[in-house]
Amino acid sequence: MRQSKIRVGIVGGAGYTGGELLRLLLNHPAVELVFVHSKSQANKPIYSVHTDLFGDTDKVFTAVLTPDIDVVFLCLGHGESQVFLQANSFGKAVKIIDLSQDFRLKKEENVFVYGLPELNKPQIQRAQYIANPGCFATAIQLALLPLAAQQVLPKSIYIQAITGSTGAGQGLATTSHFSWRANNLSVYKAFTHQHLGEIRESLNQLQPQGQLAIKFIPERGDFTRGIFVHAIMESTASLTDLQMMYASYYATHPFTHFSKEAIHLKQVVNTNKCLISIEKHQNDVLITSAIDNLLKGAAGQAVQNMNLVFGLDEKMGLNLKASAF
Repeated sequence: MRQSKIRVGIVGGAGYTGGELLRLLLNHPAVELVFVHSKSQANKPIYSVHTDLFGDTDKVFTAVLTPDIDVVFLCLGHGESQVFLQANSFGKAVKIIDLSQDFRLKKEENVFVYGLPELNKPQIQRAQYIANPGCFATAIQLALLPLAAQQVLPKSIYIQAITGSTGAGQGLATTSHFSWRANNLSVYKAFTHQHLGEIRESLNQLQPQGQLAIKFIPERGDFTRGIFVHAIMESTASLTDLQMMYASYYATHPFTHFSKEAIHLKQVVNTNKCLISIEKHQNDVLITSAIDNLLKGAAGQAVQNMNLVFGLDEKMGLNLKASAF
């Protein structure tokens, strides 16, 4: 049993993901938050940026890194984590959990473990460095992993997924502006989204089959949080067999649940859950999955990985309830 608290640092704490991580870690019973690094907000109170934390912490952002920590979370923009680690170093015992896409893909020099617990839990428990999965990638992989594990994933899959505006980050952009986003819907990066690489690698890890044809259409939705995925494919397996396949695969994973009833987005928003349901019409199969993009798709999964690395209860600090009305 671990006696002392885990000493934690956050780099890039001023964005949406950093804020969500702060909300979790400030209430985590096994964590001591040592520093929250932000060059742009240095010396300002954390609650001046994350106003919902007013009254919860008097800590300030800092531009100084404290070396005496157990784990550091990198909540930097894509491409920035690699640059940051080239310019800064931590002790050999310090765990690093990176929430960018910089270390997700397999390369000979990459020492990061891909941090999807439903796929790599034993490797995560032994890891020094963890690459947290992308939000779309998490929702899509969890929708498909049981099929790959049984070697019955078809070679061609159509996926439509819609995400909330927080998925675009805190920086101002035309497509995240309220006047543009409200009462609106749009497709972006059709067939080319950056998460496709990590999705293919994970599925090939369970069912090696070369280049999987994933026809992925991402959409921007008129809401702030959540990802809702529809995966459509052909299968001769019965609905009962598919349901048993999914229930069995996720039986030992506390955050991913198979539902025989249709699911909806509000069931998972503000939680670290993924919910999955299946419909079948003749040989056409519809798999639906839903997550909160800032929690199971980012900060919540990062804390889940931290819990696994330090031998804690996987659900510690993550017993969050959705507001489904």
